[in-house]
Amino acid sequence: MNAFPQLEAQLRAAPKTWLVTGVAGFIGSNLLEALLRLDQRVVGLDNFATGKKQNIEQVHRAVTPEQWARFTFHTGDLRHAQVCQQVCHGADFVLHQGALGSVPRSLEDPLATHESNVTGFVNILLAARDQKARRFVYASSSSVYGDHPALPKREPEIGQPLSPYALSKYIDELYAAVGARCYGLQTVGLRYFNVFGRRQDPEGAYAAVIPKWIAAMVRGEPVAINGDGETSRDFCYIQNVVQVNLLAATADRPEAVNQVYNIALGSRITLNQLFALLRAKLAARNPSLAIPDPVYRDFRPGDVRHSQADISLAQRLLRYAPTHTVEQGLDEALAWYLANL
Repeated sequence: MNAFPQLEAQLRAAPKTWLVTGVAGFIGSNLLEALLRLDQRVVGLDNFATGKKQNIEQVHRAVTPEQWARFTFHTGDLRHAQVCQQVCHGADFVLHQGALGSVPRSLEDPLATHESNVTGFVNILLAARDQKARRFVYASSSSVYGDHPALPKREPEIGQPLSPYALSKYIDELYAAVGARCYGLQTVGLRYFNVFGRRQDPEGAYAAVIPKWIAAMVRGEPVAINGDGETSRDFCYIQNVVQVNLLAATADRPEAVNQVYNIALGSRITLNQLFALLRAKLAARNPSLAIPDPVYRDFRPGDVRHSQADISLAQRLLRYAPTHTVEQGLDEALAWYLANL
């Protein structure tokens, strides 16, 4: 049973103040829109290292003037402790999404990844402590599982990290656990598995696979697949992620707090299957579109071969119930990309 509609009604009846870091990013801007539509007060922080002003502008157009008036935006950097203290002041809940993503980026510049993802994390965690936020919900990653071979992935069973990005996310989980033990913080970590959806940037060297492929197909350019295409992933649509962030922030079961959860669908598809699915859906929308066959190239360093989540812990303790399958999510995402590319 999906608990989210009941939570939405409760939040509308008793609005809270939420801090969203990385608010101009893909996930952050979707959280912002969902919260404003629920008449919540939202404080946002972003330094635009990867976030985009047009994401904020799209949210502005999507909500009412009264809802937009409940949003306060700060341009600032998580690496500055004073900034973190300022934006945390008065927040009931912190949804920490700000980070430098991408395994390849972290391999090229591990220091920048560490500064944003670890130093920035500690700054915002301590600010949540000092400003007495009720709960600190943060984005972790499936990359934490590293070289552990078991499928599906279960939260207690992790391997050695395969990239500086993966290591940074694991360090965040350790710091959150220490924050709970030493300072009495209430923290919830969400290990995202390949999130996709509207406002995910298709451009640049570090673009995620789904938006990057959609953009290439629309332009009639060949898609590049790393390896043989049999690499598999547990793709998760953005609305599922929005839902679980709010559930995690407000969960009232004591055993739900100070945990780390897999956030995904609990299934997987290969890159070859994903390519065929995208090509079929785009062709159905535009039969004249000429989509070339994919080009295969070497496997990418730091990548995991297969990834699939066991989501039973989030289902049981957070009452997480994904509302969108991969196909349903792709239908919504394609509509957005075709309108915005």
